[in-house]
Parts: sequence; C-alpha cells; structure tokens
Amino acid sequence: MAGRIEIDLFSTLDGVMQAPGGPDEDPSGRFAFGGWQAPLTDPAVGEQVIDGIRRMDALLLGRRTYEIFAAYWPKQLDSPGGADNEIAAAFDAIPKYVASRSEPALTWNDSHLLGPDIASEIEILRDRHREIHVIGSVDFARTLVADSLFDQLNLWVYPIVLGSGRRLFPADGPAVRLEPVSSSTISPDGTLLLRYRPTGEVPATGDMT
Repeated sequence: MAGRIEIDLFSTLDGVMQAPGGPDEDPSGRFAFGGWQAPLTDPAVGEQVIDGIRRMDALLLGRRTYEIFAAYWPKQLDSPGGADNEIAAAFDAIPKYVASRSEPALTWNDSHLLGPDIASEIEILRDRHREIHVIGSVDFARTLVADSLFDQLNLWVYPIVLGSGRRLFPADGPAVRLEPVSSSTISPDGTLLLRYRPTGEVPATGDMT
C-alpha cells in the first residue's frame, strides 16, 4: 500500500496560519501577531500533535519551516525529558525532505532536497515511507492541496480572529473541494480538530431555487 501524506496546520478562525509559534517566526508583511498560538496552548492539543509525530516515518517541509525547525529541534536532544525532548528525538530518527526552489543548506541530520517535479517526488516518497507529515509550510501546503497531492489535512482551528496574515486558502487561490473525515472539539477553550481529504474538482454550480 502506498504511503500517506498528511498535512498538519494550526489556524485561526479566519484562516490565518502565519507564525503561530513565536514573534520572530515569520514577520513578513509586517505580521504583528507572531506567537498567537502560545496563549491558547492546551495539553489535549499537544497530545494530538505528539500522537501524529509518533506515527510518522518521514517529515516533509517547505524551506522556511525547515530552517526554523533545523535551528531549534536538534538543540532539544540534550534537554531534560518532556514533550520537546520526545519530539526532537522523533524528528532526529527519521528522514527530513525539503521542497524549495533554491538550494538551502541542509544542516539537519538525514535531510534531503526534493527535485522540481513535486508530483513525481511525492510518488517516490509514497513508495519509500508509510506516513509522511507536512507540518506548517503554508506555501508548500498550498501546492499540495491545490493539486490534491495529499491524503489528509489535519487542521487545528483556534477561537481567535487576526484579520490579516498568510493563509492556506488565499483570496486568489484555486477552487478546491475537500471532504470531511472527522471533526471534534479537543480543548475546553474551543479549539477544533478538523480532518479533510481531497475529493477532486469542484462540482458544477447550481440553482438553489
């Protein structure tokens, strides 16, 4: 059976996915809310994320997210036990694949640059691995979603509205259709986990009358 491609993203209620982790993560476009996820963290969300990391046997990232991860996670290998140590060890043990139009320095252990034909590269990864996860990497995720080059989108939606910022579905993006797999409220504060799979082209429009 071919391996699965899963996309893991954190989103505000109005679809902003830019820089959830910290103020300096991605200030492009003068984004003023870097680290918006931090005050909304919840142990239940953390368990869901770690469960996905335990299952994956490869990590697939865009260049920007790769550089952020490579600068942080290897340094957590020597940290005391806990979630960061477990995640760092899991990432260290699996191959990391990077999608980029440039040639970034791949300093992280077992990192590999994908070729320009992303569809072909995805098929190679499916033959090589059981479960590949894309974490963050919004620009790269747009390509995968637009071309249906994924099996499941895991979307954690937080009850906050920011108004501006980078989104998976921009106003000038292509039309896509997704089929819901499951939905659940996983935090007392109202964070939702929505799972979708691709269904192909958007159906023809109709007349509600």
